[in-house]
Amino acid sequence: MGERWNIYVSSEIFDFIKRIKPSVRGELEITDSIRLAIKEGKKVLSARISREEWLDIGRPWDLLDANMRVLKTIKQCFLGTIEENVHVKGAVYVGENALIRSGSYIEGPVYIGDGSDIGPNCYIRPYTSIGRNVRIGNSCEVKNSIVMDNTRIGHLSYIGDSVIGEGCNLGAGTISANLRLDKKTIKMTIKGELVDSGRKKIGVIMGDNIMTGVGTLFMPGVKVGNHSWIGPNIVVYRDVPPNTILILEQQIKRISGGFIQ
Repeated sequence: MGERWNIYVSSEIFDFIKRIKPSVRGELEITDSIRLAIKEGKKVLSARISREEWLDIGRPWDLLDANMRVLKTIKQCFLGTIEENVHVKGAVYVGENALIRSGSYIEGPVYIGDGSDIGPNCYIRPYTSIGRNVRIGNSCEVKNSIVMDNTRIGHLSYIGDSVIGEGCNLGAGTISANLRLDKKTIKMTIKGELVDSGRKKIGVIMGDNIMTGVGTLFMPGVKVGNHSWIGPNIVVYRDVPPNTILILEQQIKRISGGFIQ
């Protein structure tokens, strides 16, 4: 009872996930995918781990815990290009064909994937994972976050304690607030219920292919569904469903003879 089994599968598992149907609770069960893979002769490896080493990632903030655990194991490695006047402190991995531009400060542990382009003058803080072909523009700060492949973060943005999905495009000055004004723990809506995360710092949790306009601000613990667009200068206080366009309505009035009509 004090141990669990860890299952190892390759990226082929996603092909099997696409072929299964939702369970009675309306979810695509990874166990059904594994059974289908075994049935078709695929090899699935397992390892026994202790309960203390087990980490459930069923809630958004659990991803940040898992990311932190993995990053604690990385070693410093520079495979890409690091320009002059870049300061690197601690364990930082820079992938092949990645570029760290002048004036950037990177404080490990940090992972930067192949082909990513950081800076100039960026501050990448500990426990940040940046995927492949990510562009982080001038004078951005990223802290304790996961930024997935092919995402672009415009200049003068701040991303803290957040998860940003693949293929997102964040306009200049996009901010993820990650601390309540009263400094209480942050609650998030999970499957229709308000759940206390027990954490005082959580930023935004974004799906894939999100676009934001210039100056968008996300309040702590907000979730944004896939393929949504958030217009410029919007403060997002509540979760945004997938496939949503959120814009500010402007009321335009004519000025005639010195009076507003």
